[in-house]
Amino acid sequence: MKLITSIASLMMLVSVSLNVSAATEAPNIKLPGLNGEVNLEKLRGKVVYLDFWASWCKPCAKSFPWMEEMNSAYRAQGLEIVAVNLDKDRKVADAFLKKLEVNFKIAYDAGGDTASQYKLRGMPSSFLIGRDGKLYATHIGFRDKDKPKIEQAIKQLLKL
Repeated sequence: MKLITSIASLMMLVSVSLNVSAATEAPNIKLPGLNGEVNLEKLRGKVVYLDFWASWCKPCAKSFPWMEEMNSAYRAQGLEIVAVNLDKDRKVADAFLKKLEVNFKIAYDAGGDTASQYKLRGMPSSFLIGRDGKLYATHIGFRDKDKPKIEQAIKQLLKL
C-alpha cells in the first residue's frame, strides 16, 4: 500500500503518465555508449532517469546542465542518468557533447529502435525507472517549471 501511495504522489508531483496500480517492466536497452555498452538490465538496483535526446532539440540542450546537477546531487544515493541520443550521425551528437560537461552515461541509438520500444511521442522524453527495473513515470519536454517536480519524483523513487 505504501508503494502505491508513493507512486500516486509521484504522479501528482510530476504530472506524468504513471502506472499506479502496477508498474510495468521497462524495456531493456543494450546500446553502444560513449564509454562502452549501456545495458539497462545491469543498472538494476538503481533508480534510472532515462532521457532521449537529439542535437537539434533546443529543450534537450537545456536539459543537460540540469541532468548533470541531478547526477551530482543523487548519484551517491543510487541515481543513474542515461541519455540516449537519436541523431542519425554520431559525429553531430559528439560535437554537441563537446560543448557540455557530462558525467553520466551516454548511449547512441541512430536507428531509433529503443525510442520505438519506449513509444516516444516528443523530444526530449524522459522515463523514471525504479530499482526493481519497472517503469514508474514518463515526462515529455523540458521546461524550467517542471524541474522541481521531476526532482521530487526522483527523490521519492530513491526512497523506495
